[in-house]
Amino acid sequence: MSSSRSGGSGRSHHSSSSSNHRSSNKGRTSHVCPLLASIVAASSPRYARRALTAQKTIQQLIESLVTHRVNTLTELRRIEQVAASCENEADARAFQEPMTAAWLHYVNSNQFLSELRGLTPNYPFSGDILGDAHQRVVTDPLSNRSWNMAWLCLSKIRDDGLIPLYAVVEANKPEMWGFHPETGEPYVPPAEEVAQLAQCFEYEWTQAVTTLLRHWSTPPTWY
Repeated sequence: MSSSRSGGSGRSHHSSSSSNHRSSNKGRTSHVCPLLASIVAASSPRYARRALTAQKTIQQLIESLVTHRVNTLTELRRIEQVAASCENEADARAFQEPMTAAWLHYVNSNQFLSELRGLTPNYPFSGDILGDAHQRVVTDPLSNRSWNMAWLCLSKIRDDGLIPLYAVVEANKPEMWGFHPETGEPYVPPAEEVAQLAQCFEYEWTQAVTTLLRHWSTPPTWY
């Protein structure tokens, strides 16, 4: 009876030791070295597949820029954000030239003007403003600070006060006023009517430029 209890006690002690040993092992495995964990993760097939997928995605995005398959401000801005978030320096450099060319094509292809006019249905945005802004950007040495021609043009329109100037020009165009209902002669509006129409152009154009500039919370510049 006594030896039986002693044996039972021995088994109980052994079981308790094993349990404590397993418990201590669990405690150790839950504190794996972060560096070791990252090495294991990086060497896993799943990580390799993710890396290949990411690389393939980058190549596809660059191809869409080169072929101009993407040519709207929203889509170009989305790719620009992807390029800015690249941790790999080689990937970031791979985006630079195609991204610059894509923004230039967006401005020159009339898509830029089309989107601005989509935001100004009542008083269509003037193409002359964009022509002037583009010329000012090209001749401004400080324009080298950005790869983004659309942002540069929008900023130039805002900062150089081009909208009020061209709003007056637009409001003075004879086609804005048509013909006098009684005489059939071109209608010559009084100055106050021209000023009122100019204000309408100015308000809607300013809203459109402001709306597009909101796509950038920080300026897309090198420095």
